[in-house]
Amino acid sequence: MRVGAKVFYGIAVYLVISLVVYTIGVNYIQDDGYAYGPEWIGIVGLTLATLLCLMLAGYLHFTDSRTDIAPEDWEEAEVADGAGILGFFSPNSIWPIAMAGSIAVMGLGIIFVYYWLIVLGAALLVFTVTKLSLQYGLPKEKH
Repeated sequence: MRVGAKVFYGIAVYLVISLVVYTIGVNYIQDDGYAYGPEWIGIVGLTLATLLCLMLAGYLHFTDSRTDIAPEDWEEAEVADGAGILGFFSPNSIWPIAMAGSIAVMGLGIIFVYYWLIVLGAALLVFTVTKLSLQYGLPKEKH
């Protein structure tokens, strides 16, 4: 098990402890002698955060055991050990900025509660994400 999985397991343990303390504190400590009952938003939020950390830790634990050791996990690694191709990034793509614009349109619709603008922004976002995903998978256009 490598560092990434250990970090998320540690965060999950902290969140479980926080959940127990929070639940006890909310349910049994009374300020004015009146018990208000459980405060569900905090309990559900901490529970979901714990489950998310456990899910990420499980994924990292699962994938780390099936991959080679990375240079950042090797104590005697040099900077040159991490050199190489990190991925392919499209240098002249218009679609990331178009995605940002569609998110801005949708955000303005949410801010001003214009449902038509939210729908327009969501449709633009679906369109731009599709175009970004397929920009190298579609046949070339003839001019």
